Amino acid sequence: MVPMRQKFIPNMDFDMESYQFQMLFYQVEGDMCLKIIENGNHKDIFIREGEMFLLPARIPHSPQRYTNTVGLVIERKRLKTETDGLRYYVEESTDVLFERWFHCEDLGVQLTPIIQEFFSSSQYRTGKPNPDELLKVTPFPLNATAVMDPFSFQDWLNDHRKEINQKKSLSIFGDNFETQAVVHGPGVSEGNQKNADIWIWQLESTSAVAMDGKTLTLTAGDSLLIPAQSTYHWKRSEGCLALYIAQDPTRKRPYA
Repeated sequence: MVPMRQKFIPNMDFDMESYQFQMLFYQVEGDMCLKIIENGNHKDIFIREGEMFLLPARIPHSPQRYTNTVGLVIERKRLKTETDGLRYYVEESTDVLFERWFHCEDLGVQLTPIIQEFFSSSQYRTGKPNPDELLKVTPFPLNATAVMDPFSFQDWLNDHRKEINQKKSLSIFGDNFETQAVVHGPGVSEGNQKNADIWIWQLESTSAVAMDGKTLTLTAGDSLLIPAQSTYHWKRSEGCLALYIAQDPTRKRPYA
């Protein structure tokens, strides 16, 4: 789980970040706007309260959050081989004004000097890029896919409640994504996710997770982070609905 960030920038341009993995958004309270570049065009994705949205990897994005809103953003740890990109664009265009590429270990710490560098740059003062500072070939190609529409998570649960009870679990996005988002109903699971942390969010009723000699009971609204390499036993009561999320980098799809 990564803390959410807010950045305030001048109207003449705006910044966007590009990651090599998917990001899962869910708005708990209030609405937000996720600005993206979709196949070479600017687009605003409005994620309303109670809505969920999965952002594909390698799509430039800029979250715009407002006062008195609460949202979840779930993203995995970077691999040592992965690079993040931060770009400022000239207003109302996809022309790159300023960019920096870096391996991210602490985004909150590492972004600050890059932002300060931009505000001190000739690009900021003039609004014109310096061609000598722009990469001819970026560390990874941007994704040209069309993104999904945000959807009401509660409506999805209501529509699939019977199927979840019958199958005991149901994937929200299917099996072709790096992000595994699965809603579990009553039942028992034994697990050991070797390559990724697991986040469990108890939605309805209760469940119990036994791990490292301890048993934790989850009631509606509780959440639990299970570290990678952990072995656990998960028992879910009648009427249980619980969201299971894991982002395993070994499921990362190759570039097209």
